[in-house]
This record gives sequence, C-alpha cells and structure tokens, in this order.
Amino acid sequence: MNTQIKQIAERLRGLRDALDLSLAQAAEKCGISETDYARYESGESDIPMSFICEVAETFGIETTALISGNDPHSEGYSVTRKGTGTSVERTKAYKYQSLAHGFRNAKVDPFEVMVEPCNKLISLNTHSGQEFNLVLEGSMQLRIGANDITLHEGDSIYFDATKPHGMKALNGKKVKFLAVII
Repeated sequence: MNTQIKQIAERLRGLRDALDLSLAQAAEKCGISETDYARYESGESDIPMSFICEVAETFGIETTALISGNDPHSEGYSVTRKGTGTSVERTKAYKYQSLAHGFRNAKVDPFEVMVEPCNKLISLNTHSGQEFNLVLEGSMQLRIGANDITLHEGDSIYFDATKPHGMKALNGKKVKFLAVII
C-alpha cells in the first residue's frame, strides 16, 4: 500500500488511542465492523474517502487533519489554487484533492477526483449524508444500488450516500469530477 495510506492509517490509530477507545468501540461509533476498522488502521488496505469523512464527523475533527496531518486555520474564506489542494492517492486509479483543506469547520467536503480507466468491477461503498458529483472531464458510470447511470462532461447528480454507490471511468479515458460530500 502507498505511503499516504499508511500515514492516514497511523493518524486513525493515533486518534483512537488519544480518545482511549478500543478497536471495537471505534468501529461501532463509525458504523463498520471491527475487522474493517482494523484493516484501515493497518495501512495495508485502501481507506475509502467516505470512511475518512465519516471518522472526521464522528470524532469531531477536520477531514484535512486525517488526510494531511495538518489542521485548517481559516474561518473567513479559503482559496485553493488549481492543483494545490491536499491530495490523496488511494490507489493508482483514484486521486482525490481536497478543495476545502484550509477552511476550519467546513460543513461539506468538496473534492476534485481523478479516476483512471481500469477493467476492475465497480466497488460499492456507503457513508452518511448526501453526495453531489459534477463531471468536469470525460465520462463515468455511476452505480447507485441497482441503478447504473452514465454521466458525461457537464452532467451532475445528487444522491443519498447511504445507498451503495461506486463509479468507474468509461471509454478508456480518465474522468475528472467534483465530488461534494454533505
């Protein structure tokens, strides 16, 4: 697994230790199995961005703190210049860039997401809240429950993120989209 994932895993473990929670207690508070929580803390498994957002919300910390180890400080506004957001490369295929990494107590988590084409099946995940996606470049297939929706550049979708969902790039080309987790 890549270095960034291992660093996020260490921060997850450190947070749990600081809160004096057992693995089982932390997993229960986040609504996942103890086995899954342990996998994420090990740094040997991909950590879904939705889980990182869930941990941040559950334990009252900033998503940016888990992603980068830095706390945001701005309360009036925060500008993210092109290509300068806090980045997380979960796998070679998925790259996330936080667009509100400098703003303290942000009410939503906006990300620019870049997904390379691959032949893997769509992996589904869930998280609390809602999600908005706007395709900036390329095309993607988004699966929400049993529904497959194809989105092209300029298309957007707003959905219940508690429903199993996942996506993949289409036409052998990368897709770039804005994802806002609410």
